[in-house]
Amino acid sequence: MAFYKSNWFKYLKNLIIGVGASLVMIGALGKINSEPWGGIAITIGLVTEAFLFLILGLLPPEKDYYWDKLYPGLGDYASKVGPIGGLATNGASSDMRQLDGEKVETQLNGMLDELRGMSKSLGSLKALQEVDFSSTAQQVKTMNNFYNRLNEAMAELHDTVDDTKEYRDHITTLNRNLGSLNTVYGNMLNAMSNPVGRQV
Repeated sequence: MAFYKSNWFKYLKNLIIGVGASLVMIGALGKINSEPWGGIAITIGLVTEAFLFLILGLLPPEKDYYWDKLYPGLGDYASKVGPIGGLATNGASSDMRQLDGEKVETQLNGMLDELRGMSKSLGSLKALQEVDFSSTAQQVKTMNNFYNRLNEAMAELHDTVDDTKEYRDHITTLNRNLGSLNTVYGNMLNAMSNPVGRQV
């Protein structure tokens, strides 16, 4: 394996890139603040970055996926690669496993059932979205009016109870006064029927 594919080289490359970028930023900060060390720091950082860019330009690009390990001969255009099912093409042999058709069909049916369930749920949401809620607002307004009138009726009933209590108190006072008046009137009648000095 080439040295540039090794883990230590990748780690060292990332470390030098990070240190060089940090030196460039610190040097730029020193230059902005007119520090005496700013020019040296930015020079060291830029030289480091230039050296790294030169190395990165000379190194060959890395392969992101190593499909040739899964499919030997994939990198060679003239090679004969067998299909996924493991059947040989043009006389080429393959040691890949056969696909289990029943298992794949079961999985696809399960996915199809899930998609149908999602479709029904989305249909229900769409139907709910299309419902007209204007009548609901009118009903809420009507209920608010009803509760307002009910509160007014309760307040009037409370006032009526107070008035009834006051009326009862007045009737009691009137009865007491009438009783007193009857007593006085009875005494007057007794006095008139028995004049002073009349002999019995």
